Amino acid sequence: MKKYAFGVDIGGTTCKIGFFDSSGTVLEKWEIKTNTDHCGASILDDVASAVLAKIEEKGIHKADVQGIGIGVPGPVGDDGTVYKCVNLGWDVLNVEDELHKKTGLMVKAGNDANVAALGEMWQGGGKGHANVVMVTLGTGVGGGIIIGGKVVAGCHGAGGEIGHIKMRSDETECCGCGKKGCLEQYASATGIVRMAEQKLAEETRKTKLSSMDPLTAKDIFDAAKEGDSVALELTETLCEMLGTAFANIACVADPEVFVIGGGVSKAGTILTDGIQRHFVEKTFHACEDTEITLATLGNDAGIYGCVRMLL
Repeated sequence: MKKYAFGVDIGGTTCKIGFFDSSGTVLEKWEIKTNTDHCGASILDDVASAVLAKIEEKGIHKADVQGIGIGVPGPVGDDGTVYKCVNLGWDVLNVEDELHKKTGLMVKAGNDANVAALGEMWQGGGKGHANVVMVTLGTGVGGGIIIGGKVVAGCHGAGGEIGHIKMRSDETECCGCGKKGCLEQYASATGIVRMAEQKLAEETRKTKLSSMDPLTAKDIFDAAKEGDSVALELTETLCEMLGTAFANIACVADPEVFVIGGGVSKAGTILTDGIQRHFVEKTFHACEDTEITLATLGNDAGIYGCVRMLL
């Protein structure tokens, strides 16, 4: 690998950019606004300008830059073509070709959840392992599957869409994907609150949750840690769902470790211990020793993973 590389994680609000050396150390990181006006027409121009300006500022030569790894919120084909990034306004666009034309640098594109998984495998919670499944629990539920150090994206770029594993057949409300009963409807931050609101509508027991407005996923975990019986039941339901989902994933991917990231992961050991218990109860016996741990890179996982793609 050459001396330097750039990692760019494009989100719906900001683009996170990291300037790295060849050892995987981030030398500098910053953000620029994601301009989604006119179907995101200027996003790659803005990224190119930011990267080229940093190269000039540091007084380095393009010949010393390995390239730009870029993560985008949508499925990405093997040739760098992005197939509809709704949050950015993009339809079908070959990101690798377009950004290469604008910078003269090699470009490698990947799905944002997949590159976050690569980042955690490389320098985060999955460090030291080559077989990792990352699950992000935030506004939605996403993930990335890495086998033998390489992302498993599948033929449609949908490998790792863990949030859309079907968990319940009696669900009446639709998930954002249009189906019903997806893991995301229960294990995302909004899904946890939805389950709590449904439970509170029928609950007669005294609970701290009934006085919280607006109720958040953090409130539920905090109340559970304090021994609130209703919050504990909700947490147990969540852990059972995730433990079951992980058990099913393990029978297909058989990772060394599950790494949990996203805002919900801040609940800590009350989450990981509960998931581990249900996982062991439900998974195939050969997978029972699979580790379940927390992500450590936070919002920087994407930029790390983008650089890892270039290796």
